[in-house]
Amino acid sequence: MIIGNKDFQTEQRGYIMGILNVTPDSFSDGGKYRDLDKALCHTRQMLAEGADIIDVGGESTRPGYTLISDEEEIERTARVIEAIKKEFDVPVSLDTYKSGVAKAGIEAGADLINDIWGLKWDGTMAEVLAESGVAACLMHNRRDTDYGDFLVDVMADLQETMDLAAEAGIAKEKIMLDPGIGFAKDLNQNLKMMKHLELMSRWDVPVLLGTSRKSMIGLTLDLPSDQRVEGTVATTVCGYMKGCRFFRVHDVKENKRALDMIEAIYAV
Repeated sequence: MIIGNKDFQTEQRGYIMGILNVTPDSFSDGGKYRDLDKALCHTRQMLAEGADIIDVGGESTRPGYTLISDEEEIERTARVIEAIKKEFDVPVSLDTYKSGVAKAGIEAGADLINDIWGLKWDGTMAEVLAESGVAACLMHNRRDTDYGDFLVDVMADLQETMDLAAEAGIAKEKIMLDPGIGFAKDLNQNLKMMKHLELMSRWDVPVLLGTSRKSMIGLTLDLPSDQRVEGTVATTVCGYMKGCRFFRVHDVKENKRALDMIEAIYAV
């Protein structure tokens, strides 16, 4: 899969997407990197620790988050994307589900749009992605948790997303999917999704796993968000073994080392 000027070989290798939140209210690191110099410093650190992609987020998507305007989200993210692309040779992802923000981010240099609503929030997102030709990460999400058969329904929801992408003319080789751990799922459903991640392989596109410091880990281990590194690492290893190849994380160094280890085992 090509993202920006990088060719990601996902047959055997896994890749780390480092999280850069430029928000005041993200559940784990809200407010820490709103200053541009701090954002660039943290980017430099994540790259040194092994990040392959930097994911810039301008609106928190934690439970109970506050919806902000396109203009505010663009103001938070566009300058950061421009600065990262100017200083570092690394693909940059923009975490947004709004087509206006995506368009501004692409103009600023974003190589991938990470849409937590899988094209279902904004009716013109698919068109923007198709016209721009940038890569897209499309996540499972829904407005309710009224599942019949949980896994069957999740797969059906993701098929709808893939159909929307195809109808808009988004090339399949530009798409990765995300099972949406922590979104429209309770603890048991999140754990069940983790257990059956191999189901995501049916579309033959790369899969991104985003579990970093999430409530699934906190509730399972009874730990606050700043003590969930080991739990996150465990999910990264599990995800790799079940076919995931991109891992969106806060703690780059620890997850990169775990990924290198499991890759070495599988390479023998």
